[in-house]
Amino acid sequence: MTARRIAIVSAAALAVGVFLVTVPTFREFFDLGVYRGAVHSWLVDGDELYDFLYNGTEYGFTYPPFAALVFSPLALMSWPVAVAFSVVLNTGAVVLLLRWFAAPIVRRHNGPMWFVGALVFLAILVFEPARDTFSFGQVNLVLLALVWADHRALVTGRRWAGAGIGLASAIKLTPAVFIGYLLVTRQYRAAVTATVTAAGATLLAAAVDPATSQRFWLGALWDTGRVGQLEYVSNQSLRGVAARLDLPSTWWLAAVLVVLAFWFLCVRRTPSLAVGFAVTGVVACLISPVTWVHHLVWLLPPLFLLTSEALRSRSRPRLIALAAAYVVLSSSVVWLWWAGSDGWLAALGSNTYVWISVGLLIFVSRVAPPAAPDRRESDISRRRIGQAA
Repeated sequence: MTARRIAIVSAAALAVGVFLVTVPTFREFFDLGVYRGAVHSWLVDGDELYDFLYNGTEYGFTYPPFAALVFSPLALMSWPVAVAFSVVLNTGAVVLLLRWFAAPIVRRHNGPMWFVGALVFLAILVFEPARDTFSFGQVNLVLLALVWADHRALVTGRRWAGAGIGLASAIKLTPAVFIGYLLVTRQYRAAVTATVTAAGATLLAAAVDPATSQRFWLGALWDTGRVGQLEYVSNQSLRGVAARLDLPSTWWLAAVLVVLAFWFLCVRRTPSLAVGFAVTGVVACLISPVTWVHHLVWLLPPLFLLTSEALRSRSRPRLIALAAAYVVLSSSVVWLWWAGSDGWLAALGSNTYVWISVGLLIFVSRVAPPAAPDRRESDISRRRIGQAA
């Protein structure tokens, strides 16, 4: 049996490896090149951080100055070392996610841990948002791990709960929506910790280079042209849908308000911290003006939670639907319309990942508390309900 499992994992790893190096959407670690080039230009050459453009393209550094401080070691790394560092860092983030999400499911069903873990790891590598995060050299998986580390900290009652969200928010603004989640669910201590951590990191960057911070917060942050075209097919947010369908901004704002209202009611009602975090991650993707495909790693927690629920209830239709969602999210189907999205079929197909995100938002909000991966979370959830009452 062991030899057979080793053979299966080896064959799957070979197939995934061949796929990853031959897939047409391999990104050549483009974003890593932007990070490395920008911090080298800033720290070594003495140029303005937000003036840097990578290899003659129109793409430069778009994150807050604290992110540049975090990325500063890249300025001293050769390109092969930087690539290896990025791959190892993202691999470590995936291993953490497997420990938090996959391992409890395997233990609950008495499965072979190493075998299932290896196959799920390979499946995550094929999942397009994670695949793009690796091949762009992006930081999305690390930010996801930081935020969910706070989930674990809340579950275990750690005093530093909120610090991960704060750091993630200082590196990239989108995770700040989780501070809103902490406030709405009356987890004020963690919300304060997250806010103070984000503010402290931001002030540290301002102390290192006041002019750069001033330029970002008063100028570069509001220049939407720096991040790319809103109608580009990779922008799988509600704003991207509106731009591709040429809808007025009022449509987008109305859709955002509906999503936020649904989120507010959901997180106030659900007794599960895991569901609350998962819903908030999906909402962050939907309401952000720009959600590139690689940002959709935030869909991984809802997929895991829904899989856990489907296995617990032994629902074959749900498992089939989740498998179909995974396949579509790994298929790069939206890129069929990279040149334009005219016609009803293009309107549906070019926004496929948005529709799946909406579906995951609805269905994960219905996950029952027993799907929580840790009994201690149920205890905390009951205390939250009591406090709210």
